[in-house]
Amino acid sequence: MSDAALDALFLPLQQGQIPWPADGALFLRARAGVPTTGGRWPGLVCEQSFQPSHMALARSGLEVLPAGGGDPVLPRKSLVLVLPPRQRDESRAVLARALQAVTLGGWVVASVANDEGARSAQDDLARVAGNIGALSKHKCRVFWAQAGETVDLALVESWAALDRPRDVLEGRFRSRPGVFAWDRVDPASALLASHLPVTLAGHGADLGAGYGFLSAELLQRCPGITALDLYEAEGRALALARHNLAALGAGTALDYHWHDVTAGLPRHYDFIVSNPPFHALGREGRPDIGRAFIAAAASALNPGGALWLVANRHLPYEDVLDSRFSEVHEIASSGAFKVIHAVRAHAAPMRHRA
Repeated sequence: MSDAALDALFLPLQQGQIPWPADGALFLRARAGVPTTGGRWPGLVCEQSFQPSHMALARSGLEVLPAGGGDPVLPRKSLVLVLPPRQRDESRAVLARALQAVTLGGWVVASVANDEGARSAQDDLARVAGNIGALSKHKCRVFWAQAGETVDLALVESWAALDRPRDVLEGRFRSRPGVFAWDRVDPASALLASHLPVTLAGHGADLGAGYGFLSAELLQRCPGITALDLYEAEGRALALARHNLAALGAGTALDYHWHDVTAGLPRHYDFIVSNPPFHALGREGRPDIGRAFIAAAASALNPGGALWLVANRHLPYEDVLDSRFSEVHEIASSGAFKVIHAVRAHAAPMRHRA
């Protein structure tokens, strides 16, 4: 797939404006693509907490730092490449960590699409580093700064703390910028939680668990649950969920999976709940992700097992629901969302839709 920001990021290196160091480079929020294939950048070390992107980097033969449990320890390099995220505090924190990881006299190079906040990110790097070079290509801006006396070390330290975990929702949860709905209860998840029956029991799973809101609701409301597995592709969110559920798991076996649900699930369950994502790393809608979550749930449910799903009302999930479940009921709706209860057949199904 085309990745304009990634393509632009390597232009200063390809054009010789910044030399490639003998000891390689560190790549924060790395993504695999054409510029990173073929072994043309020896010694490149990648950091990526989103599991599908992490695995794509590894399949490309690149060295990837361990992830899935929070923030890894970053090696110091004389060149640090960055693809800053959209969220402003998280972006500033990543730029600050790049400046903390680069050696004196080394370079920090970043790239952002114009419609993803390129100008703001460039201004941020200029503000904290005190010097800047830039060029435009592929509807992106790639910009760079050298680590030296102009770097504002106090501001670097302040910005590096911007996306650290902190208490939210009056201390009920710990979360951090960049995680989905990081400082609030997502309204779709709240709608689903309000319609989950207290009779859910046995071994269940939460697909796309985020920082753990739905799982916490299940553990507090459903005493019949004996085991609960959380699946989350963003390692930063999964680490938060582990913390948030630590005090709620008495009597319930909890397991945490840094996993891409669209690749399928490793075991079977009595029930599954999910508020599936419908975007990947970009802004474009990806209803195929939600359909893949539904298909994975259908394959992983025991006969008679139930999926409790919430989704944006406009998303086209009915075809996969009708083809994979014997019963499909819309339990509730709001102006924007719908709650679906779907049951896997005990035997060869005679489908019914309500």
